[in-house]
Amino acid sequence: MRFLETDRLILRNVAGKDADIMYDYRNNEICARYQRGQTKDYDGIVALVEHRKNDRISVDAPFLVAVALKDTDALVGEIVVMPEDGTISLGYTFSYKHHRKGYAFEALTGLIHMLHTQYPEWDFISFTEPENTPSMALLKKLGYKDMGYIPSMASQVFGKWTTPATEAEIAQATAASQHP
Repeated sequence: MRFLETDRLILRNVAGKDADIMYDYRNNEICARYQRGQTKDYDGIVALVEHRKNDRISVDAPFLVAVALKDTDALVGEIVVMPEDGTISLGYTFSYKHHRKGYAFEALTGLIHMLHTQYPEWDFISFTEPENTPSMALLKKLGYKDMGYIPSMASQVFGKWTTPATEAEIAQATAASQHP
């Protein structure tokens, strides 16, 4: 199922044909160095694709979005959307073969706009390792603000359309890094 089209991309369900490309970039040091908990073995990726191939956009459960080139339908990356308790967390991995082409910005801009239109009352949060400067720059370009470092997650947190309650919760979590 296609969720969204942008100028150059299709955001759709993952498909069996994506497994080889996912295996390639998930096992590449450039892409893998900042990823935690991603399935990297081939059989696990095949099983993941099979499990996630019918995901739907909803705040009822996490879902996986394939990002593919519009003209060839070749996978360039993936976005995982994790909704929980009024907060939509986004994570993403894009193939090292397609870095610095604007695909992540284009895909995330479209998806974030669609999700915010459907769920305007939800907070948007993304976590990244503090060393992942390209991801932090991307989040800032997308309009997220740096909300600090959360030691318990070993992550820098970025937020967009966050409520005062969420901001207070994050401020409390980041305060732990300032008072060891």
